[in-house]
Amino acid sequence: MSILKESRTDYSFVHPFIPPSSLSSSTRQYSYDVFPSFSGQDVRRSFLSHFLEELKNNGISTFIDDGIMKSESINSELVKAIRESRIAVVILSKNYASSCWCLNELQLIMECRFTLGQTVMTIIYDVDPSDVRNQTGDFGKAFEETCGGKTEEEKQRWRKALIEVAVIAGEHSVSWAREAAMISKIVMDVSNELPSSDFDRLVGIDTHVEHMKSMICLESDELKFYKENLEETHKLLTLDHIGLQNHLENEIFSGVLDHREMKIPDLQEAQFRLKNQRVLLILDDVCSWELQALENLIQDLRFGSKVIVTNVNLNTFRRNGINQIYKVALPSSEEAQQIFSYSAFGQSSPPRGYMEHATEVAKLVAPFHLVSRS
Repeated sequence: MSILKESRTDYSFVHPFIPPSSLSSSTRQYSYDVFPSFSGQDVRRSFLSHFLEELKNNGISTFIDDGIMKSESINSELVKAIRESRIAVVILSKNYASSCWCLNELQLIMECRFTLGQTVMTIIYDVDPSDVRNQTGDFGKAFEETCGGKTEEEKQRWRKALIEVAVIAGEHSVSWAREAAMISKIVMDVSNELPSSDFDRLVGIDTHVEHMKSMICLESDELKFYKENLEETHKLLTLDHIGLQNHLENEIFSGVLDHREMKIPDLQEAQFRLKNQRVLLILDDVCSWELQALENLIQDLRFGSKVIVTNVNLNTFRRNGINQIYKVALPSSEEAQQIFSYSAFGQSSPPRGYMEHATEVAKLVAPFHLVSRS
């Protein structure tokens, strides 16, 4: 995957063997969710660019090799990135075996699969999987050329890695009529493989999500934009109503149309572009004057668009004519105890000997919540 792959310099590839029992997935430190291994000349400007963008849009951290200098050995940054990634995605294409760097990456990835339990996903891209498995056809010719001047031991290690990766079930580009659909499926599979422990600690969230789903119908083709605290209040108090409206419209248009940190020169052009797209806006902690400033924007959105706003004061919504309101109820006593347990003990229930104390703390905290949220 490294940009060094075009070089024919013979770099050594040495790394210590880690016994399977020495590390577990629960004790490992991760720097990335995904490490992609690929042949740049085949996919960097096409499939890979779209794949990386979709991973980014889904909040999946990915190792990118753009910053690696040509003089840097594969033994340092790349080895560290592979070991510290939860998932390795191997994109097998026709020129993958023409790079000793790709083969070295693959060798380490397959060893990490065995020693560290790393998840490996495969994408067969415009190449016959049997050619990868058997090193035949044009793929095999490229492999033999790369092996020129290498030791038989090194050649066999590469061959073993190719055989092992070729039998891992994955996606095959010829099976998809649309590449975009294939990328969406792969990203969904990646998301499903990532741990959900942080989400699990959002006690009671599943019930709230189901209630919200019953109130709205989300479309898959919506442009999405989430903004937490639209803007610090003191920065906007100097603007008049028109200035405030233009400021917020510009900020939201920039987010929806993916022009972050850029000003849109023509708001009318942005409005015209949005008229042809369903939009999902999620605006957190919106006050009355922000809702008033956004009123014209909301009215101009295409039919079927959704706008979700949050505020701790329900009267903010009622005063602005918002009738479809979902009130997040206080947690039950069981949920309160579970929330406390996660915060105090890092687990869903108190350890032995602490149950009575945890129950008492949950009872004492409840009145504070009732006062603070009234």
